[in-house]
Amino acid sequence: MAMQYDVSSAHLNSNGLLYVGRTRVKGLLITSTAAGGIVNIWDSVTANVAATYEQAATLVTVTLVAHGLATGNKVGIAFSSASGVSATNGNYVITVLTSSTFTLTDINSRTIVAGTACSFVSANANTNTQWHFSIDTTSAGTTNVVIPGEGMLMETGVYISMTTTTIPAVTIFYG
Repeated sequence: MAMQYDVSSAHLNSNGLLYVGRTRVKGLLITSTAAGGIVNIWDSVTANVAATYEQAATLVTVTLVAHGLATGNKVGIAFSSASGVSATNGNYVITVLTSSTFTLTDINSRTIVAGTACSFVSANANTNTQWHFSIDTTSAGTTNVVIPGEGMLMETGVYISMTTTTIPAVTIFYG
C-alpha cells in the first residue's frame, strides 16, 4: 500500500465544524487537562443539540422542548453517564411521544435517572448526519487516535463536540 500524501489537518479549541463535505477522518490529536473529558465526532455540518434523557430497561426517553422531530427520523446521539453508566451512544430510529419527548430502544438494558445529559443530531431527508464515535480521555496530556485502514468515512462534514472545560484542543487529520 502506498503512502497517502493528500492528508490535511484542522484544529479546534472549542466545539465546532472542522470540515464540510465528504472526507475520511484518519486520526485525532486530543489535548486534555488533569480531569480528562469526552470528544464526540459527528458526521454533520450542524451543531449537536443538548437534551436530557432517562432509561428504563431498553427504553430511552429523550426530553427537549420543541424538538421538531417526527416518528421514523434517525438521530445520532451521545449519552452522558449517571452513577457510572450511560445509554449506548449510536444512531437510532425514534418514536415521537410529544413535541418535547421521543423514545428509542437501546441495545442494553439499564436504569438511568431522568435529567441526565445527552446530545444529538438528527438526519433530515437525504442526509447521512449521524454520530460516529466518542473518545474518553482520563488524564492530562495528549491522546493520539489513529483510525486504521482508509479512515472513517464522513458523508456530510466533520463536527466535533468536546468537554470544553477539560479538553482545550482537538486536531483532526483527514483526506
